[in-house]
Amino acid sequence: MGITGSIIIYVMIWWIVFFSVLPIGIQSNKETFKESIEGIDPGAPKNPKIAKKFLVTTIITTILFIVIYYLATNDFLNLRDFLK
Repeated sequence: MGITGSIIIYVMIWWIVFFSVLPIGIQSNKETFKESIEGIDPGAPKNPKIAKKFLVTTIITTILFIVIYYLATNDFLNLRDFLK
């Protein structure tokens, strides 16, 4: 696996994990604002904790990437052998 392929795989895994982690722990503003305040979406989260989610996503992605890289470099994920 070359450097370009590794970067592409890491970025793809990162985005998939990020979108999976993003909705965890979200609380909406519906309970906070009983009256209608102009310019505030009632479905917007109070505190999305994006920095924490970026860190968790990076840690999970790094672990997954290390496993995939190990499997690919030791020929456990070699599609050429399966297609013969």
